[in-house]
Amino acid sequence: MSQSIDRSIIIPVYRNEENIPDLLPVLEQLTESLDGVTEVVFVVDGSPDRSGDALRAGLESCAFPARLLFHSRNFGSFAAIRTGLVHARGEHFAAMAADLQEPPELILDFFRTLERDEADVVFGHRAERNDSRSSMFLSNLFWGFYRRFVVPDVPSGGVDIFACNRKVRDALLSIEESNSSLVAQLFWVGFRRKFASYSRRAREKGKSAWSFKRRFNYMLDSIFSYSDLPVMVLLWTGILGIVFSLLLSLLILTAKMLGFIEVAGYTPVMLTILIMGSITLFSQGLMGCYLWRTLENTKHRPLSLICDECVFPGRETSQGDD
Repeated sequence: MSQSIDRSIIIPVYRNEENIPDLLPVLEQLTESLDGVTEVVFVVDGSPDRSGDALRAGLESCAFPARLLFHSRNFGSFAAIRTGLVHARGEHFAAMAADLQEPPELILDFFRTLERDEADVVFGHRAERNDSRSSMFLSNLFWGFYRRFVVPDVPSGGVDIFACNRKVRDALLSIEESNSSLVAQLFWVGFRRKFASYSRRAREKGKSAWSFKRRFNYMLDSIFSYSDLPVMVLLWTGILGIVFSLLLSLLILTAKMLGFIEVAGYTPVMLTILIMGSITLFSQGLMGCYLWRTLENTKHRPLSLICDECVFPGRETSQGDD
């Protein structure tokens, strides 16, 4: 008979080999602090290091039940969380990072909030962070733009971890969009929300894979999937361009009548080519982004692929079955 699972913790893994020895004991303490059975679902997202091997070896002796899933390649951390949600068996679900920069005890608060039925989804709100200045600047810039133009309800420090009940999990999995934003999806589905503030710890081991390129691509996915900002920018650029062209035409016509322009047609032709050419290229690029994402979603490709799976029943369960 299959084991009844009360809660599931989903952890995406990418370049976290150095963090695994510290992560597993923390998870031991965390699951022991919770009543009932809590499983941990690890999703190795095409990690090029030995994170998967370290987890495979370490989970053999862990007390908590665990599932170890391997993506066939790197699909991204949000795709990994989604894979974990698909295979998780609990009634409540929480996602946390493998680098332990978010305090694990925050997961306890998440589950208690959900079990008291105070909310359907709980977000971790970063009140403070101990990152480098460059990382803090990029993060503040990203989340400031995100709040202003994509999802105004996102807290100022942004969110990295969350927990939800089965209703929110099922609603989230019903959205099958490639190149999208998990955070925006969580806010889009609605339901009762609650925020828990925490201080982000400094990263002790390894290097974050959340590079500027990944942040930028994620920002583009968020904007093109959940905001009409680029289209509105294009619309107003066109409107202002028309107004500017009319004023410029009036100015050129006046200058021509007063004899200030000696070379006939040179100035207006060059200005028109530069202005309209730039606007045309800009608009084609924006529309191309939307069309490409629309095309990707019509292909109905799987959002991720699993190439291997391991199930660990947990030390206590294994002993009880003997």
